Amino acid sequence: MSRYDHEFTTMFAGLEKQLENTENPRHRAILKNYRLHGLLEVAGRYHELLAPTMTVEEPVYRLHEGGQSLVIDGMAEVTAFYESLVAADALVMWVAEQDIAVNDRGFSGEVVFRQFVPSAMLGESVFGSVRSGGDVVLLQRTLAFVWPYDEHGRLIGEHVYEDGASRQVTEVDPVDVITAARAAELLAPEIAREIP
Repeated sequence: MSRYDHEFTTMFAGLEKQLENTENPRHRAILKNYRLHGLLEVAGRYHELLAPTMTVEEPVYRLHEGGQSLVIDGMAEVTAFYESLVAADALVMWVAEQDIAVNDRGFSGEVVFRQFVPSAMLGESVFGSVRSGGDVVLLQRTLAFVWPYDEHGRLIGEHVYEDGASRQVTEVDPVDVITAARAAELLAPEIAREIP
């Protein structure tokens, strides 16, 4: 058991409280999509989050880190991006704190984001250098998210902006690293849980 298990499995507790107080059906659909998207992504089940019921046919991801931008344009590129994260064993990530504002066009917010990454990925832009190698470290940084949605509550894309000054890298005891297999196991009950 990792010292991060509880924080990891309850990453969306604050969002679920927000959902309890959100009455607008469109806003609820967007927040529920975001929650399920995040859980499926981290569990390595990215094909499910890219299904036509959750994501538009040609999504665009815009990732901005370390003064660099990476644009991932279209379903083929987005799928390849997720495949590269799986191959590098770099999908175990979670939000430690989040403040989300939702409207009819999507949501935006600021999150404290934690991720287990191979040390080989620690360049100026983590996602611009997706590769395995080296010890696994815990990377923490503050990110701003802007995720647009269509009129059916499907994700159009992810726009992610890093606060470079917030980056912290921590060496972790190997027993505390949550592996991809463990992440899938821990998140399966959360994915299956229906949110009213």
